[in-house]
Amino acid sequence: MNLEVIVLAAGKGTRMRSSLPKVLHRVAGRPMLAHVVDRAAELQASVIHIVIGHGAEQVQARIEAPRVNWVMQREQLGTGHAVKQVLPDLGAESVALILYGDVPLTRTETLSALVDLVDDAHMALLTVQMDDPGGYGRIVREPGGNIVGIVEHKDASAEQLAIHEVNTGILAVKSSCLHAWLPRLSNENAQGEYYLTDIIAMAAADGLRVRSVHPDTVAEVQGANDRVQLAELERWYQARAAEKLMRAGAALIDPARLDVRGEVTVGEDVEIDINVILEGAVSIGPGARIGAHSTLRDVVIGAGSRVLENCVLEQCEIGAGCTVGPFARLRPGTRLHDGARVGNFVETKNATVCEDAKINHLTYVGDASVGARSNIGAGTITCNYDGANKHRTEIEEDVFVGSNSALVAPVRIGRGATVGAGSTITRDVSTGSLAVARGRQKEVANWERPKKK
Repeated sequence: MNLEVIVLAAGKGTRMRSSLPKVLHRVAGRPMLAHVVDRAAELQASVIHIVIGHGAEQVQARIEAPRVNWVMQREQLGTGHAVKQVLPDLGAESVALILYGDVPLTRTETLSALVDLVDDAHMALLTVQMDDPGGYGRIVREPGGNIVGIVEHKDASAEQLAIHEVNTGILAVKSSCLHAWLPRLSNENAQGEYYLTDIIAMAAADGLRVRSVHPDTVAEVQGANDRVQLAELERWYQARAAEKLMRAGAALIDPARLDVRGEVTVGEDVEIDINVILEGAVSIGPGARIGAHSTLRDVVIGAGSRVLENCVLEQCEIGAGCTVGPFARLRPGTRLHDGARVGNFVETKNATVCEDAKINHLTYVGDASVGARSNIGAGTITCNYDGANKHRTEIEEDVFVGSNSALVAPVRIGRGATVGAGSTITRDVSTGSLAVARGRQKEVANWERPKKK
């Protein structure tokens, strides 16, 4: 079966009160449309047709995915009109799945079940039971239970308004049917629009039966028309992400105060404190602990390591049994080997810190390697940038660098060497030696301080 996905993403989203196109507003740190495109890719669609209109250039710039065909809808005349714009590019023998760029939480399993119901004699519709169906199109069934139509809320009779099964707009059908039905749509309705839902009656008239699938939760099919609904989607997403982590073995101090904005994997007995943000690809090993108010972006944390409170880690790798923070910033390219320690108010970038080495406080280490068991004192800076180019600092094993030292790269500190506190090192330091590079201390007796005039 060849599957083609059609995503409707042309709307402005007036109620968002924003210059940003509605489908680019974010859930879990990513545009809603990106979530929908991900689901289409997981279904292995041969092509993803995305219908765009308002803010088309912005949408195209923000969405990256293979096999995307961008289709312009220059006038927004309803969902039927939007899908009709795809017909010139839609294969004649495919199954077409129609999705919406502002409905980001539908599960791949739900959509797969919907597509599986389609054959030459059946199309499939995703419907949901709602306690308060106000504003939604109602599902009309014949006495035998077969779906024979969908009535939009504004066109519904009093009897139809009492129906609680509603249309989500998500459907799957043979593309040949869309080629036959869409040109016959009429806009003779209260909105003056071409409703995609009118094809249900056409299907019934042509002898096709309409099957239905129901999502596990209403949240799966909830769209976002304003910022209040967007916030609801965010909470639903986060609740599901937190549950997944807890079932995998993580202890969340407060599941409602965790934000997952990517793909996170955890080992057993991981503990995550409050207000932690996990972005991108994050892997946390067994027994690791993430302290409160920390942010991890594209990070690997080894078994038993501790990230203390108020740390920011980005594109780095932490080995087993390490300690980071509190108030540490590990920038891209940082790698801590097993047992390394990076303490409070330490910043690293493109740095390798080997086994059991310590950088405990108030230090910047960039474009550098720190050998095993070395100890970098407070206030030390690797001066890696000359205003045009970056240079490396190589600190070998068992080195001690005294506090408030400046290591001017390129420079190498030999194994077992000591750098005296307050030194500015501009040349290599030999193995096992003491390097002291600071001005001679002088005293002026009976010094009289300047006085204010």
